[in-house]
Amino acid sequence: MSNVTPPADELVHLEVGDGVATITLDSPHNRNALSQQLVGELFGHLETVDVDNDVKVVVLQATGRVFCSGADLSEAASGSMEQGAKVLVEMQRQIVSLRKPVVTRLQGAVRAGGIGLVAACDIVVAAAEATFALTEVKLGLAPAAISLTVLPRLTSRAASLAFLTGEPFTAAEAVDMGLVTRAVPADELDAAVAAVVASLVTGSAQGLRETKRLLAVDILDRIAARGDEMAALSGALFASDEAREAMLAFLSRKK
Repeated sequence: MSNVTPPADELVHLEVGDGVATITLDSPHNRNALSQQLVGELFGHLETVDVDNDVKVVVLQATGRVFCSGADLSEAASGSMEQGAKVLVEMQRQIVSLRKPVVTRLQGAVRAGGIGLVAACDIVVAAAEATFALTEVKLGLAPAAISLTVLPRLTSRAASLAFLTGEPFTAAEAVDMGLVTRAVPADELDAAVAAVVASLVTGSAQGLRETKRLLAVDILDRIAARGDEMAALSGALFASDEAREAMLAFLSRKK
C-alpha cells in the first residue's frame, strides 16, 4: 500500500496495493463536484493506473455524504462550458477504455454529471441509502454529454422517466434501471466491494483487459460518433439565458 501523503490541496487521491488502485474523490466542500481541478486530477490518476502493470482493478470512491453532485455550477455560471463538456466526454471515454475494470463504491447521493461518471464504470456497488437524480431538466439543461454512457445502461422507459422528470430515485430503483450493479445496506458496502474486487483480481491481466474491451465496444463507438455533438449541445445549453438564470438562482439558494 502506498504511504505517500497527498498534497494538502489535492482533491483526488490515489493508493495502490495488492493489485488494486483506489482513487478517492475528496472535495466535500462542494460535494465532490466536477470542478476543473478535480477532473484534471482524476484524469492524471487514471492515466497512471492504466499503465501500471501491477494494477489489475481500479476502485473509484468518494469521501463525505455525496459521491458526486455533478458539474461545478459556480464555474459553469461564470464561463463557457463547451470545453468543460468536452472534458466530461473525454473523462467518460477514459474510464470506459481503461484497460482495467473500474468498480464504483458509491456511498452517497449522486446527481447530474456525476451519474455519467458512475455509468462509465464497469461495476457499481451502492449503499441502499444512496439517491440519484438527473436534475439537468430543472435548470434548462439536458444530460447531453453524459447520455453517451448513461443511455446504454438504462432501459428506454427508465431513461425517459429519469431524464424528463429530474426526480430522485433510490439505489434499488437504480439497480432495476440498469445503472447500478448491486445495492446493499451501508454497513455492508465495504464488504460487498471487497468481495467484487477479490473476485476480479483472480482474473489474468490479459483476460480482464480483453474482456473489458469486448464489453466497451458499443459505448466507445457511441462516444466516437456523438461525443462532439453532445459536447456542443451541452455547451450551448449552459450558455443559454434560461440556464444561466436558473443556475444563478440555484447558487443563491445554497448561500
